[in-house]
Amino acid sequence: MKPALPKGTRDFSPIETARRRYIFETIRKEFELFGYQSIETPAMENLSTLTGKYGEEGDRLIFKILNSGDYLKDVREKQADLDKPNSVLPLLSEKALRYDLTVPFARYVAMNRDKIAFPFKRYQMQPVWRADRPQKGRYREFWQCDADVVGSASLLNEAELIQIYDRVFQRLSLPIRILVNNRKILAGMAEMAGIPNQLSDFTVALDKIDKIGIEQVEAELREKGIPETAITKLRPVALLDGSNAEKLQTLRTLLQDSEIGLKGVNEMQELLQYFDAQLELKQAELAIDLSLARGLNYYTGTILEVKARDVAFGSIGGGGRYDDLTGIFGLPGVPGVGISFGADRIYDVLADLNLFPNEALNTSEVLIAHFSAEELAPCLGLLQDLREEGIATEVYPEAGKLKKQFEYAEKKGIPFLMIYGATEAAAAVVNVKELSSGRQVAVPRNEIATFRSFFNL
Repeated sequence: MKPALPKGTRDFSPIETARRRYIFETIRKEFELFGYQSIETPAMENLSTLTGKYGEEGDRLIFKILNSGDYLKDVREKQADLDKPNSVLPLLSEKALRYDLTVPFARYVAMNRDKIAFPFKRYQMQPVWRADRPQKGRYREFWQCDADVVGSASLLNEAELIQIYDRVFQRLSLPIRILVNNRKILAGMAEMAGIPNQLSDFTVALDKIDKIGIEQVEAELREKGIPETAITKLRPVALLDGSNAEKLQTLRTLLQDSEIGLKGVNEMQELLQYFDAQLELKQAELAIDLSLARGLNYYTGTILEVKARDVAFGSIGGGGRYDDLTGIFGLPGVPGVGISFGADRIYDVLADLNLFPNEALNTSEVLIAHFSAEELAPCLGLLQDLREEGIATEVYPEAGKLKKQFEYAEKKGIPFLMIYGATEAAAAVVNVKELSSGRQVAVPRNEIATFRSFFNL
């Protein structure tokens, strides 16, 4: 049988793994700079923990885990009605792979409420799974890098999370647009259109506008039973153009009869004022996008989405405020807000734009070549000294032709090759060759820890 991977999953080569680590460490440093602490949660959760938190479409993408043992036994013994999936499912599956990191985090907070000092700022970097249709930039197993703060309703939290996005992508040299909206504004739009009870249908369809266009969104709204008069009112708002200030001014007029809509406008204005007055974005463009809906049911306020400016790609990050999520787990009244980095998509964008630095390869810096068993002993002493100085070094394990050892170094991306044979040992020097330029320098053995300086590095 020919080996194969499940669709939507991938192996990672040493180079890919090193580049991914570069992304993760860049994000991790910024999370910790802003005071976030790391936690981890299990790969699987109780199915009841996840179900009902992501909307109807999200629930369908949850990877369910069959109960262990004879999982059909309960179905047979209890004579479950096979025509009613809701009666059969609990007998077949009680657990599922986590769909995201936010709901498990809310469950964690509810279970550890007495051990947490609020506001609680946590970050989490782990894989998640979705039974989605695999395509470019969309996988069934992928990593999320989340930062959330719970126990504070201040919009300063949103402002800092936007700053984290800006700082991370500045370090990755990737220009971005941060799109921002507010679920209260969307609720106000639904009220204005006369469909307050169909907010979920409206936002789920609207969230697809970038993928399928306004016409297909409107067709989906019609299928959901939303009247044509409502669709006519919603279209110009969803496509509203102009500066952030102009959009807010227009919204104040359009939503003047909606209390919740105006509250969303006020929150948006307060958030943007942080960047008008005190905070600075160095890499990101921050723009109100009224078509942004983020179709997850748990969002209640600010919602965010990040897109790369120089490449046609989906979102590479997103998040928002979810002020009542922990209430589902018996801990009401705990406001929260968080963001997520789509590490796999970020990798694809950086690779497409050739933005990975050479140091992201994370390979050995030096290979020590040797040609005989007699020369291995002094090479091992050199190896020990270099490693003591924190220089990633390896020695070619078998004596052989120099060409073969050169090829090994080149394939691994090792930048320097050192030769310390009998001739070099007698002269108390090490011949160091920079493989990219071909330049070779005889470095005194007692100065070998500073060999980079001989290449003006």
